[in-house]
Amino acid sequence: MPDAPSPTATQTWLLFALLTVLTWGVYGVFLHIGTVGMQDPALGMKDPHFRMKAFLFVGIAYFLTAVLAPLVILKSQGGAIDFWNYPSKGLWWSLIAGIVGAVGALGVLLAFGAKGKPPEVMSIIFAGAPIVNAITALVLHPPEGGLKAMRWQFFAGIVFAAVGGYLVAKFKDPIAAAAPARTASMPAAPGAAPDAPRK
Repeated sequence: MPDAPSPTATQTWLLFALLTVLTWGVYGVFLHIGTVGMQDPALGMKDPHFRMKAFLFVGIAYFLTAVLAPLVILKSQGGAIDFWNYPSKGLWWSLIAGIVGAVGALGVLLAFGAKGKPPEVMSIIFAGAPIVNAITALVLHPPEGGLKAMRWQFFAGIVFAAVGGYLVAKFKDPIAAAAPARTASMPAAPGAAPDAPRK
């Protein structure tokens, strides 16, 4: 009988998951700030290359974080760095995962370039991505018994994620401030009846 995971192990994966929630949660906002900051001061929004300049530095950050760091860790722990002797399935699927991740980052930039704002763009992404993840997992790893074996709460969660993403994107703007009420010191328009006294 397999041992149940210890509370410490559960807390560890949860902390790492929350780290990703935090970093991906600020990703879109930081990327938008960086993209706007890449504009040539003399050209402003007419600079044709500022988005790709920002994406270039995203790639440099990926290289530093996802290439150099693993190499240093592998080397320090005695791991093999002979790429072409890695299992081919793991190598290619990891490469594909990196490509789709980079394409996703490019998609964020292109969405900003098409007048999307960080609140609406990232809300749609973070609501839609779990839905795609759930469907992909079902296709690649179908449960025994098919979809009938899935609990209704699973499908309800997909619907709630879609509705939540729509609501956040749709109602992201704050309520417009009401026009200030006319005070007693303001003169009434000519011919207008005086205001009724308040009780």
